[in-house]
Amino acid sequence: MGDSDQNRTKDEVERLRQALDAETQRCLEVQRQLDRAGTDFEEFVSMAAHNLRESLRDVASFSQLMAETCNGRLDSDAAGFLDRIQEGAVRMQSLLTDMVDYCAACTGGRQSSRTDMEAVLGQALLSTDRQIAERSAIVTHDPLPRVSGDSGILIKVLLHLIRNALDYCEAPPPRIHISCRRDESEWVFSVQDSGPGIDPVFQGRLFKAFKRLHGREHPGNGLGLAFCKKAVEWQGGRMWMESAPGAGSTFYFTLPPAD
Repeated sequence: MGDSDQNRTKDEVERLRQALDAETQRCLEVQRQLDRAGTDFEEFVSMAAHNLRESLRDVASFSQLMAETCNGRLDSDAAGFLDRIQEGAVRMQSLLTDMVDYCAACTGGRQSSRTDMEAVLGQALLSTDRQIAERSAIVTHDPLPRVSGDSGILIKVLLHLIRNALDYCEAPPPRIHISCRRDESEWVFSVQDSGPGIDPVFQGRLFKAFKRLHGREHPGNGLGLAFCKKAVEWQGGRMWMESAPGAGSTFYFTLPPAD
């Protein structure tokens, strides 16, 4: 190869290097803009939710005060209207909480640390202790490992999955079992229930926001499982479910190991 060919090759390599540097800088700037947009959106959602909660507290408080002050002086229709107002305020407060959690799972930065899933499950069970007692549910679990994840988010994931199982296990007593197994480079967790099961035709809707398979006879806003899937994916995992009518349901999710 002559000197002129070598020079042309060097010039082409330098041109490609400069183009790559420019593209890298452009990508970094786009990422910074996305990070700023995500932060701004989180702040907007948080402030909007805070202001809406204040208004809802006023609605709930004054409707309760009206019910107590006017006790015995309202006809059955008026008393029923007040009950509906109070129930609506409670549902809206629950919806706001779920929406904030869902938005955080979609836009939040990853803050993983070494997390003991035994402790995570313990906190989730404490939060569902009353519901478990009311339903005389039987909740069992295998030994759970330490993983890399956000303990606060994972508590909410297990909380949603356990509550979901309790809500839909109609035949007493509800039975729920939490287990885990190691699969190559990840831990695979499962939450199995003794509920009625779900037809495969409808399973694709379960993890979509605001998609529900039942009416108001079952509590919920249609965001619980959508949040769980987003939250697990946010921490580098996957989530899916297996079910058949009459055979209960099992929800699976994966997490990276702590080591």
